[in-house]
Amino acid sequence: MNEPIVARSTLAHVTPKAAPAFATSTVLILGRIWNANGAEHSVGNAALMVVLATGAAAAGAFASAGRRGDSVIAGTAFAASGGLALAGVAGYADGWSLPILLWALATAVAYGLAARHWRTDHRDTVAYERNTIERRETHAHTERVEALRAGAQIEVAREGAAYATALAQALTARAALPGFDPIELTRAGLPELPTIDTTEEN
Repeated sequence: MNEPIVARSTLAHVTPKAAPAFATSTVLILGRIWNANGAEHSVGNAALMVVLATGAAAAGAFASAGRRGDSVIAGTAFAASGGLALAGVAGYADGWSLPILLWALATAVAYGLAARHWRTDHRDTVAYERNTIERRETHAHTERVEALRAGAQIEVAREGAAYATALAQALTARAALPGFDPIELTRAGLPELPTIDTTEEN
């Protein structure tokens, strides 16, 4: 029953690791398909890709240089610029050497940037788990202390009630003895207990 969950968890863990290579490989394949369909040595197509890649890079620089620079938008724009440049080279070049070289370079850069985010996410996850464990331990300690305190209070109350019951029974039994004289007990050194007036009626 747990096997689908394990497989889904493994897939969710592996997919982000393979995403940079998948993205650059997809761009390379599409660029070579474009090359086979007439983009090879096409100055117009190459110029178009240069303009698009430059525009994406400019957008990324503008997003990162703003007063409230958005790293997500800047990263997306720079990634788009690199992808367009790689697609332009793959489409324009007549061989595989330069496209493969740029693909390897782009993949290495993509993994370098992704590793930074992965480390940040890992640190945040570890810190969150540590804080969660600390809060649970603190709550568990507080619950144990309160349980011990409540148990001690209950035990004290139980012992007090038992003592009061025993004292009442002793008073009643002693007052019912024939010839009982509380003064004689006091003279003998025993503590004086309050007398019970047996003549009172309800």
